[in-house]
Amino acid sequence: MPGEAGITVDDEGVRRQLADGSAESVSWADLAEVAIRTTPEGPWKEDVFFLLMRDGGGGCAVPAGDPAADDLMNRLQSLPDFDNESFIEAMTTTEDGLFVVWQRPA
Repeated sequence: MPGEAGITVDDEGVRRQLADGSAESVSWADLAEVAIRTTPEGPWKEDVFFLLMRDGGGGCAVPAGDPAADDLMNRLQSLPDFDNESFIEAMTTTEDGLFVVWQRPA
């Protein structure tokens, strides 16, 4: 039975409930990389996504237009060594692209 779609950002991590009832999630402890995926689909369709990758694969994609994206951006920008220059470049591009803005230190 499909549930209500939505994104939760809290002290545990990020969860995205999809309309088909499935879910994506990543905990802050398991977060390995943050990238921003841009497409030339805007402005009528969502064209910027935060990709939160987990150690070992998988993770969660958050559309930048979602109401939870503001909370997410605040948390991401507080990560040590967050790349604000790449973040700004990603948020201002209209091209197809993938911008890695944070990686867990080795």
